[in-house]
Amino acid sequence: MKTSRVILLNILILVVIAGAGIGGYAYYNYSMNYVSTDDAKVKADITPLAAQSAGKLASWDGKEGKEYKKGDVIGKIKGETGVSDVRAPIDGTIIRDQVKEGQMVAAGQPLSSMADMKDLYIEANIEETDLKDVKKGANVDIVIDEDTDTTIEGDVERIGLATAATFSIMPDQNASGDYTKTVQRVPVRISMDNIPSDVVPGLNASVEIDK
Repeated sequence: MKTSRVILLNILILVVIAGAGIGGYAYYNYSMNYVSTDDAKVKADITPLAAQSAGKLASWDGKEGKEYKKGDVIGKIKGETGVSDVRAPIDGTIIRDQVKEGQMVAAGQPLSSMADMKDLYIEANIEETDLKDVKKGANVDIVIDEDTDTTIEGDVERIGLATAATFSIMPDQNASGDYTKTVQRVPVRISMDNIPSDVVPGLNASVEIDK
């Protein structure tokens, strides 16, 4: 009875050791082939649509979710010098509407925000220690948190020329003499192929970049 228990215990120990070895090898193999991070978001180049003159918004066709071509007349402003057109500055979709027909607007006032929803991309913040393994054009697997069952393919489009902290509203400063070194992250722009229609700017994502 005692012998069988010893044998069983030895078998369990061997299984645990084997499992740890397989897990360790899998992690090593993964780290050798990919750079990964879940510090990533869906982004869009957002263009503001602003009033070119002051006056009354006599007409307004701006609707969230509606697509426009560059130059399309979206509204008209009636001011002291006459009526001026409000035209779409880009081919894109209004993603935020900020005004209503009939209200008074000032010159330069934002009326809405537009983005090309067909040209969304991922901005992934890559740790500086991994940056040497990230190359422009490298293949990327992208998973959006909104739908973790779907993997989107993409490519590294651009590697940032400064760390994310460089443009922070509150950059790291040290006047006391005490210094704690922290790993910096560099933004990497990643294009997306076949973007699902329910993907919108601001969603969280995870990426795996081929080394």
